[in-house]
Amino acid sequence: MYFVIFVDKIHKKDYHFVMNNFPRLINIDPEQKSSIFLFGPRATGKTTWLRKHFSQAIVIDLLKTEDYHNLLSNPSRLEHRIPPHFSGWVIIDEIQKVPMLLNEVHRLIETYGYRFILTGSSARSLRRKGINLLAGRALDYRMHPLTCQEMQKSFSLEQALQFGLLPAVYNAADPKHYLSTYITAYLREEILQEGITRNIAEFSRFLEIASFSQGALLNLSEIARESGIERRTVNEYFSILGDLLIGFELPAFTKRAKRRLMTHSKFYYFDTGIYRTLRPKGPFDRADEIDGPALETLFFQHLRAINDYFRLGYTFYFWRTSNQAEVDFIAYGERGLLAFEIKRSKTILPKDLKNLKLFQSDYEMAHLFMLYGGEHEEYYDNIRVLPFTKALFQLKEILENPLSTSN
Repeated sequence: MYFVIFVDKIHKKDYHFVMNNFPRLINIDPEQKSSIFLFGPRATGKTTWLRKHFSQAIVIDLLKTEDYHNLLSNPSRLEHRIPPHFSGWVIIDEIQKVPMLLNEVHRLIETYGYRFILTGSSARSLRRKGINLLAGRALDYRMHPLTCQEMQKSFSLEQALQFGLLPAVYNAADPKHYLSTYITAYLREEILQEGITRNIAEFSRFLEIASFSQGALLNLSEIARESGIERRTVNEYFSILGDLLIGFELPAFTKRAKRRLMTHSKFYYFDTGIYRTLRPKGPFDRADEIDGPALETLFFQHLRAINDYFRLGYTFYFWRTSNQAEVDFIAYGERGLLAFEIKRSKTILPKDLKNLKLFQSDYEMAHLFMLYGGEHEEYYDNIRVLPFTKALFQLKEILENPLSTSN
């Protein structure tokens, strides 16, 4: 990957943050009969969206102390919060706070046919304590940070790369301070309250060190040496980030490999703002070391969101040979095999295309895309070159129909 800053310089005082009322791409049919799990990291807008679109629902908020203690001590009290013969929706917000409620939800679905929407920002407790009880009885939906498709003209690449796309960032007078507070809240509420680890100082140090692995191959032994944390603990901490939905591993693409490939996964925090807040910065840090992974992150979070919201069925990978030739993102699914390379410079040179061409020499059916910092769409043999922001806005159409070459 090659990095050259191509966005216009905008001073902090020039950022314009407004109260957001962005329409979200997620679509849940209020007439459907199945109950629902709605997962997503904290502050991605799950509760706000549900209260707007399911305004007649009964809402039980487990972040409220009274609701939490009342149902934690006796989950069977849930039945008494629902009127007899109720046919609407019952929303239980942050269901992972009281996992044993799933037993009661299961019983009420079977006995009365009630419909539940269960939101969660952590899969850890549910996986440990019975999420499979609802297998086949609840559909799975995901909520992500904002996308450019939702923000439309309010989208700014510079802002998104600097502060990320959590909705509350665009309501905050000081987005940098908000992001710092967000991370602190995760440490306090998710880590400490769930008893995931008692060494909060060590875990805080790990979060910073993990930010150096953003968009890079995971080397647990090296991270353990740099942090002074045991390798087994480092592995567990990365699992915790996945359980809390704030970090994801991108596996290597090795299907029908024709050459020797790297098999280690790459790591990404779920949002550019979270990554940049955690990433330490100093006089020895080059801009491309931070800005490059941020651009990759922004593209990856759009990939994940569009794929989930429109149920396109792709699985995402990266591709890297033992000789260090790499393609940043691979999308694999029934709709096709797509390869995306991210480049920040404003011009395309022949050498910039060699990794995509190498990938196609192994996978002739692949559709190839280069996203760059220029202004014009270009074509080089089978490679479609798109301005980065334009590609983000067209991502749904690209994933739905990779053969499309519309401007």
